[in-house]
Amino acid sequence: MDRRSFLKVATLSPAAALALNTAVGAPALAAGATHTFGFAADGSAFLLDGKPFQIRSGEIHSARVPVEHWRHRIQMAKALGLNTIGLYDFWNYHEVAPGTFDFSTERRNIAEFIRIAQDEGMWVLLRPGPYVCAEWDLGGIPARVLADVNAKIRVRTAEYPRHMTAFRRYATALAEQVRPLLITNGGPILMCQVENEYGSFAGDQRYLQEIQRVWAGNGINVPFYTEDGLGQLQANRTNIPGGAIALSGGDANTIANCRRQFPDVPAMSGELYSGWLTHWGHRTFASGTVTSQLTGLMARGLSFNLYMFHGGTSFGYWSGANAANDGSGYQPDITSYDYGSPVSEQGVATELYPTYRQIIASALGTTLPAVPAAPPVITPEPVTPNRYASLWDNLPRPVRTGAARPQPMEMHGQDFGLVLYRSTLPGSAAGELTVDAVHDYATVFVDASYQGGYTRVPLGAAVAQPLRLVNGNGPLPLTTHAAGARLDVLVEGMGRVNYGHAIDRKGITSSVRFAPDGEAAAELSEWSTYPLPLDERWWKALQPKVSDAARPGQVFRAELTLDELGDTYLDMSGWTKGLVFVNGHNLGRYWKIGPQLALFCPVGFLVKGRNVIDVVDLHQTEAAAIGFVAALGDVQPPSQGGTTYAVKHVASGKVLGIAGDSATAGAYAELATESGAAAQQWDAVPNGTGYVSLINRHSGLALDNFNHSMQPGNRLGQWDDTGGANQQWELTRGGDFTYTIRNRESGLYVAALGTADGSPVTQEQLSGTSTQWRLDEV
Repeated sequence: MDRRSFLKVATLSPAAALALNTAVGAPALAAGATHTFGFAADGSAFLLDGKPFQIRSGEIHSARVPVEHWRHRIQMAKALGLNTIGLYDFWNYHEVAPGTFDFSTERRNIAEFIRIAQDEGMWVLLRPGPYVCAEWDLGGIPARVLADVNAKIRVRTAEYPRHMTAFRRYATALAEQVRPLLITNGGPILMCQVENEYGSFAGDQRYLQEIQRVWAGNGINVPFYTEDGLGQLQANRTNIPGGAIALSGGDANTIANCRRQFPDVPAMSGELYSGWLTHWGHRTFASGTVTSQLTGLMARGLSFNLYMFHGGTSFGYWSGANAANDGSGYQPDITSYDYGSPVSEQGVATELYPTYRQIIASALGTTLPAVPAAPPVITPEPVTPNRYASLWDNLPRPVRTGAARPQPMEMHGQDFGLVLYRSTLPGSAAGELTVDAVHDYATVFVDASYQGGYTRVPLGAAVAQPLRLVNGNGPLPLTTHAAGARLDVLVEGMGRVNYGHAIDRKGITSSVRFAPDGEAAAELSEWSTYPLPLDERWWKALQPKVSDAARPGQVFRAELTLDELGDTYLDMSGWTKGLVFVNGHNLGRYWKIGPQLALFCPVGFLVKGRNVIDVVDLHQTEAAAIGFVAALGDVQPPSQGGTTYAVKHVASGKVLGIAGDSATAGAYAELATESGAAAQQWDAVPNGTGYVSLINRHSGLALDNFNHSMQPGNRLGQWDDTGGANQQWELTRGGDFTYTIRNRESGLYVAALGTADGSPVTQEQLSGTSTQWRLDEV
């Protein structure tokens, strides 16, 4: 039956039908059971077996969860009152080489994860990309596509045939895994998502429809749907004919608004943000709550997908990054994908879990399954590694020699890790080195002598100066040296940008120039390139040799003997920046800037008896102790305070400031060109009820809805912090990294109707970009 017909239904293979408990989940969801799924003729509801069905989904990414914990996490979702699992699949996690796919090692067996979900009576929303965002490297697209200097992503065949050709390989391979698990074949997969938040990127419906045809051509014969923020959907019309609509951050009112504009198909909250992502350098881990939104959705029986229900861990190199469309403002994501979710990174119910569980149970009027016990945890005694090997004594053969310019790692077939660029310096004079550009972190040596480095993530003086790091491209001072001295630039590629238009290649992306003291800068040439992916093959070839113990770039090794097993966290607070491997498993990146100072090590990475811990640190030449703690938050950065933001107006690009940078109560709020001044910085101080006070860093005064006005157009300003409802603000994230800021007392939104410096900041009805803001953490 055609999905565009009067009643859109997926037709099933014959099998014995089993009773379906749509109130609590689907405990009778057995393999081969006959069920139908589709949409009501008027688009008002999802239908399961011809009856209205509320999708109560929680997002879990199998690639981010240890295999031994898959069933536990799914059971936790079921015990919350959910009946469905939202599941991204990551193309680049499976295609390990062009045309070679891995669906068996590590956490790649997505079919097994789906079978476990079905065994636990849970349905599945499949979200296979090809692009997924998800704070995952390049949004799930293989980095090798960037080897073409003309590469384009997220475009149809007519614009760049290579992209869609590569996607077709992935679609064919994945479809072979999941096709037997579609509801049409007796499996639990209800729907398949086409792309992800494409309306925030472009508006080419032909591209979306081409992707849909590829999936359908590979036998994916369940209903399709798209995911977008409502504003982006309205602007770019990035839904597909006959497909359901999932909204990023959608509450009950947003869903109702969507249905008025797109009445023919059902809509749901496709990403109900239970928390948020965290970048390196943030002071605290992101958190949040959707208590009011969830209450409203349950009261109206509307469908939703908690993003994330359980975030897990971006093990290895898989965490992504954010940046502006031109690549500026780079913000890499931490290794943990805890996300402030109802179930923590290690699988423990957080304080949100019982709250959400009660909301769902009360709305359903039923008793939910018991909450599974948390997995066992161990905290062994600390160990101190020994110096084991040096990167410099384990360089491979160069993949490129005599190059006029250094090339990003993708250009010579490397996806992740470190890459060394080597050249020689003219003359012997001291001078300044400029690298255009470092993606993303580099240490620099002249004849093996450490000179300092570069960081794409801006760092404060307290962190940068002791390591002699410069922010951005330089210049970096170099000391005097012998004529023809060897220059080494060791670059770490962090997460590739996974949201927006930036094409984010890793390594050195352009030129390197040296200016001897008193002379003009000249570009350096004759580069040799050494890939250091720190992958399984590299580790097998590693020689335990350290010829220069004073040179940073070393491998430290510790042995840990265990009599009992359990999950644990490695406390890396005594280290600077690098990676940790346990028994060959890459736990991911650590960095002293925080907020993450402990790395999750699941029980499946450990063995009874002897365990090997390897630390690759880019700076340290002496080992520090490695402790073991029970939870992510058990190790905190030295300084913890309220989160400080520059509040940036989307329509104008200006920031929220105070007239004349005044420190006086009663001064008006207005737009200003960003200068970094304290009067343009605001501390968001939670009050425990889901609202925050916004305290100006310069004046110490609170953003105030003057005179407790209930009228649109009333000017905002600063006043003594009273804690009143007119000084309480609700920060609500959209699916495109923008926020609305709503006053608790008036219910109106912070707005700027002008775009010039000095434009008044007022409260208004919700109205497009005039009421949209970005919160850039300072």
